[in-house]
Amino acid sequence: MSNLKTELEHIKHHIKYPANKTQVLAACNNMTDVPSIDKEFVTKSLPDSNYKGPEDVVKALLNKV
Repeated sequence: MSNLKTELEHIKHHIKYPANKTQVLAACNNMTDVPSIDKEFVTKSLPDSNYKGPEDVVKALLNKV
């Protein structure tokens, strides 16, 4: 669960919204403290879109699970 908490903290606190996919992925120094398999999932799964807030990012990722 600690990985999930870290990843959600990145999405919630380290991204300046509104943000597009490129900005989300670039935030937090590309999430260097997040396991590579999780970063790959986000990179492949997050749609090219504009996100108003962290809820939009999480919702977009949940739709890919």
